[in-house]
Amino acid sequence: MSFKPANHIQDLQYFGEFGGVNPSISDSSTYTFLSAKTMFDTFEGNADGCYLYSRHSSPSNLYLGEALAAMEGTETANVTASGMGAITSVLLQLCKTDDHVVSSRTIYGGTYAFLKNFTPKFNIKTSFVDITDLDAVKAAITKNTKVIYCESVSNPLLEIADITGLAEIAKRNNLKLVVDNTFSPLSISPAKLGADVVVHSLTKFINGSSDTVGGVVCGTQDFINQLRNVNDGASMLLGVTMDSLRAASVLKNLRTLHIRIQQHSKNAMYLANKFETDGLKTVYPGLKSHPSHLRFSKMMNDEYGFGGMLTIDVGCLDKANELMEMMQERNLGYLAVSLGFYKTLFSAPGTSTSSEIPLEEQKNMGLTDGLIRFSIGLDADIERTYKMMRTCMEELNILQVKKVTKVA
Repeated sequence: MSFKPANHIQDLQYFGEFGGVNPSISDSSTYTFLSAKTMFDTFEGNADGCYLYSRHSSPSNLYLGEALAAMEGTETANVTASGMGAITSVLLQLCKTDDHVVSSRTIYGGTYAFLKNFTPKFNIKTSFVDITDLDAVKAAITKNTKVIYCESVSNPLLEIADITGLAEIAKRNNLKLVVDNTFSPLSISPAKLGADVVVHSLTKFINGSSDTVGGVVCGTQDFINQLRNVNDGASMLLGVTMDSLRAASVLKNLRTLHIRIQQHSKNAMYLANKFETDGLKTVYPGLKSHPSHLRFSKMMNDEYGFGGMLTIDVGCLDKANELMEMMQERNLGYLAVSLGFYKTLFSAPGTSTSSEIPLEEQKNMGLTDGLIRFSIGLDADIERTYKMMRTCMEELNILQVKKVTKVA
């Protein structure tokens, strides 16, 4: 692909109010008007460049939204207080009572719970399918379907969605394709592949320092205007707006995202190759053994690699917990949910980030209790990290080490 997302971020130029190299933070909840008519026009959504109330928008939020839209190649974007705030407002804006969603069966547990347990309160139904099977997606579509929902790289099984194929199905059936790109910022650009709406949890790789919760919706100007509408906009009325101070913080970190993603990908690729060679059941899109390796390769922006997420299966939950506790004790990472931190994070998703999914459904999708999800960090010496991880695995008999008999 010729799309260069980091260049689009870099090309944006913001100055602070007094010439600062960072834009000034708008630390206000409400804004003044020179005339009553301008206030009225702003309520009606017709006063471009005027600000009304920070739940609606703020200069700091618009700076970040513009940068993220540039990254994803969409007309504009709306930042939110969390990734779930982005996901839920999009789905509630696109769907009404009696509508239907076709969703990937392997998605973040919170999204699954929202579609499985919350939206039925509004009689919005969801069919969960194997998103890698386009025939299954087509078969699930009904006359009431409004949305196809997926993750570029699924959480936690790292399945790869055929975004181009899904976009064609969506277009043919007059549906909206919504893609969560949290696991693969810069590496994959869903809007350039045909997605209508792209969402992120900014909490993860984009912010990168595990100190902020945030989300974003990237799409057309028309759709973002709908979300912000004071009368029936889901973002406006559900109050999911991000705080201006947090928006400014994320914008600063966004500037280094391309460097971080390259290092996350480099380290993950190294560990995935080593783990697979050691005989561990390893899933990573960069491995040729991954069933969708070629699909990812065709969609990706080459210079950013295959991302920082990988999984291994050590057979059972007890062994997984032992290994994670030992790795944390030896400062190889943290036993924690989330991802995109400078330090490696690991968790057993079946009992954490995917625990909302019933055990029977976890089993059907291939989510085993011995699965460990790794968010690989920015380690400067990944070879040393690997050797220390391997030692932990050997001590726990996860790797069967062959003893060499010395010949006299």
